[in-house]
Amino acid sequence: MTEAASPRPTEIRVRLAERRLDIAFDDGSQFELPAELLRVESPSAEVKGHGVGQKKIVPGKRMVAIREVEPVGRYAIRLLFDDGHDTGLFSWPYLYELGRDREARWQTYLDALAERGLSRDA
Repeated sequence: MTEAASPRPTEIRVRLAERRLDIAFDDGSQFELPAELLRVESPSAEVKGHGVGQKKIVPGKRMVAIREVEPVGRYAIRLLFDDGHDTGLFSWPYLYELGRDREARWQTYLDALAERGLSRDA
């Protein structure tokens, strides 16, 4: 999917009580993205590293919440989490990918935690 052909969001809403971001795209897709998933899959260097194969597994984020959503131009948002993390820019294509692949990414995360003896709890 090219950047120009990528679906664009028509609505972005933070659900504080549910600790999630709801996002609808112009192709009709709608996703509910848990704050925990967004935090542990942040596109920031802190999580992704600076190169291929450097992704870090971030434990202890079960109760993380989104404090604020800031628009970044017409191509992304920056999420400010209540644990102080605020450096990842979530582009429209990346948010769409997270929604589309949510279950697989979630299972990969859970498997990585288990493999390392880590917990979702702080």
